[in-house]
Amino acid sequence: MEDPEFGGPPAGGPPREPDAPFGAGPAAAAPVQEPGAGPGKRRRRKRRRGRKVFVRASDAHSAPPAQQPVEAPRPVPRAEGAGPAAQPPRAANTAPPRRPARSDQPLYAALDLGTNNCRLLVAVPGRPGQFRVVDAFSRIVRLGEGLAAHGRLSDAAMDRAVEALKVCADKLAARDVRRRRLIATEACRTAENGNEFLARVEKEAGIALEIIDRETEARLAVSGCGPLVERGTDAVVLFDIGGGSSEIALIDVSRHRNPRLAHHIVAWTSLPVGVVSLAERFGGRQVTRATFEAMVADVGQRLQRFEQREKLGALAHGTRFHLLGTSGTVTTLAGVHLGLERYDRRRVDGLWMRQAEVDAMIARLLSWEFDERVANPCIGADRADLVLAGCAILEAIRRVWPAERLRVADRGLREGILSELMAEDGVWARGWRRRAQEGRA
Repeated sequence: MEDPEFGGPPAGGPPREPDAPFGAGPAAAAPVQEPGAGPGKRRRRKRRRGRKVFVRASDAHSAPPAQQPVEAPRPVPRAEGAGPAAQPPRAANTAPPRRPARSDQPLYAALDLGTNNCRLLVAVPGRPGQFRVVDAFSRIVRLGEGLAAHGRLSDAAMDRAVEALKVCADKLAARDVRRRRLIATEACRTAENGNEFLARVEKEAGIALEIIDRETEARLAVSGCGPLVERGTDAVVLFDIGGGSSEIALIDVSRHRNPRLAHHIVAWTSLPVGVVSLAERFGGRQVTRATFEAMVADVGQRLQRFEQREKLGALAHGTRFHLLGTSGTVTTLAGVHLGLERYDRRRVDGLWMRQAEVDAMIARLLSWEFDERVANPCIGADRADLVLAGCAILEAIRRVWPAERLRVADRGLREGILSELMAEDGVWARGWRRRAQEGRA
């Protein structure tokens, strides 16, 4: 996603005053003036401040008659003997007001309520295929906590989610959003009381959520990560490790490439297992090597039931093949790998990790006690009991599709939603802004 300078001076604004001094020509004997009070110095000072410069009567008298400008603007009248016209007071150390957003920049919003997180993005279109985020929100709500054991969303989990969604509702209400898509995923798909929860959300937060199926979830994840698949790539296995499910898409870009990466999906699957459900089954606080291998084996068995896992054929064994991961698991690994004292999306999103580096990071996390994981700034208390379950899912994927390189994506469903909404509206088509302005006229 790009982050260009937003807004600018209106086109066709007033021209600047010419910088050429009045009365240019042979020098004349200048009258005696008080230090610092000369009209030329005052005019130069005003030019630096961006104000127009008018000729005063005293200036005209000091120039030779042949060099006086014709019909110079008349100065603002002031009392005789008074000092320069008073300027309105200006607060010290205040920046000029920020220019408003351009009126032809529509706002789009995407919300993703998952098993573990509630996330919102509001953005405006940028260059073709890109957009600029103008507002965002993310909170870990653990909506799926206890779901695997009881089949229902707990009251505490629903309370946390509703409070987060109220924040999202306030952000949406504060902006004139052209189009939005607000989705819920695995937790609401599988919970017995999922529909009851959605009714409560609409009543208390004023948000109508849409439960999407797993195929749509996989497609949106691919759409959101399209910019990270570089030219010259033949094939990619993209995976999104969620809280309650994990989506995997096999992508063939060896032939003519369509701008929308989702059109290149040749096979996909959704595993009904994520970091929350796996950690609840095997334990996430104290994870031994044996426990970790048991988690890997569980996920591996599910992957073996994916009959189209070999659909990429020889492309998955070539040098132009890589993995692309979008989830808290891979971004956490990347942050630990970089030794970040504070998570920095700009350094993580798009990072390449070699196979040996991923091995080293998984081994390192396995060697840490729970308190050590909590203390790491890229993990923290919210993820300390989930990160190794995520690593187990990642390891199972790597054993089915070994790759020398893994690319890390701090983007996914929300970005995919925004990309699809903007593409459907044709905001990147030539002449779109002109047509939009004509439609509002």
